[in-house]
Amino acid sequence: MMEFGYMGVRYKETPLAVRELVSFTDTKKTELFDKMQRIGVKQCMVLSTCNRSEIFFFYNGEISMDLVYGCYAGCFPRAGIRSYLQERQGRDALAYLFRIAAGLESLVLGEDQILGQVAESLEFSQIMGMAGKELNKVARDAIHCAKRIKEEYRISEQPLSVSYVGVRRLAEVMEAGRSFAGRRVLVIGSGRTAELALVYLREYGPERIYVCSRTMRRAGKLREHFPELVVIPYEDRYQFLSECDVILSATASPHLVVVREEYERQVRTEKGNTRYFLDLAAPRDIDRRLGELPEVTMIDLDSLQEITEQNRRERERLAEESNTLIRDAVAETEEWFHISRMDGTIESLQKRCRDIVEDSCAYLDRKLDLGGREQRIVKKVLNASLQRLLRDPIQELKQLDSEEEQEWYREMIQRLFATGRDGDA
Repeated sequence: MMEFGYMGVRYKETPLAVRELVSFTDTKKTELFDKMQRIGVKQCMVLSTCNRSEIFFFYNGEISMDLVYGCYAGCFPRAGIRSYLQERQGRDALAYLFRIAAGLESLVLGEDQILGQVAESLEFSQIMGMAGKELNKVARDAIHCAKRIKEEYRISEQPLSVSYVGVRRLAEVMEAGRSFAGRRVLVIGSGRTAELALVYLREYGPERIYVCSRTMRRAGKLREHFPELVVIPYEDRYQFLSECDVILSATASPHLVVVREEYERQVRTEKGNTRYFLDLAAPRDIDRRLGELPEVTMIDLDSLQEITEQNRRERERLAEESNTLIRDAVAETEEWFHISRMDGTIESLQKRCRDIVEDSCAYLDRKLDLGGREQRIVKKVLNASLQRLLRDPIQELKQLDSEEEQEWYREMIQRLFATGRDGDA
């Protein structure tokens, strides 16, 4: 009998230094497939990302997990992965695949990218001839379940990026109905955090975005992705503060980049106007004393961390709720797999009927002078009669509850109907 199995390393138990040694390139995947086929495993899928290198496979009782480990470890002889390797079988392995596809086993809970990676892994196995009916079924069921979870629970819509949360918070606290429309923004910094913030800022469509950085080359490089940016010298930041409604700072500076005394000396503020500061740096970029000024609204990491923590807890709550859907989906797949074990036996019965119909029609054709129309009618009636005879037995076979019963009926059908070994699942 075929069983579903899993083996691999992942970020939860395995340090990056080890994971880097166990990365499945396409060449390594092909090597693994060859090794697996030699031990009798004909269906296998490899899921390899920066956070995991895992294989899912179907095997029979004669193949031990030690043999599978030999195939896996043989692809990476110098990695020393035995103590990090995880193994699962049966329902546990099946449920784990469903959780992976839904992003519930990802470093960022509920992330969407893994779903596409599972689909690509299945496609590669199909191309390499390592995905049979069973592997196609369980992988596609996992993908379908993941899509339902994303549609019904929307876990990934609870943002965890401080850049995203910060820009969205800015939009919320600014004047209702206006948000970023018609506003000018100054971004101080050119690192990854600033770049992410620019992605989200652009979606709100401000009138103009200035950017400055101590390293002009890096600031200029941002224009490759954001050609609408206006790059200004870092030394002129206070001058441009006067022209901007929103200041977003995300540098790696150990010192303040906007100081209250310089702000009050160099920056003009029109009466009644509010200036919004978003400080995404740690340590701070913006002098906290600016928040004491009546025209300044300050948002910093302290206020954003509370929001991101709330969103993280909400993701965890939604993930826990989605477990019910996963359990039901896994049970349905298990039921299909259990029933499918009798597919070979059912097909052997139906083939036996087709053979009888063909033999009977050939005999009648020799004995009777039947025309083409009469031959078709006789063949149709014979086939319908035999299929009606098999209908109830086939339904019973599909509802057998235990593997022992399935095996008993399989052997009995082989003996009674002379189906040979065609009925093996």
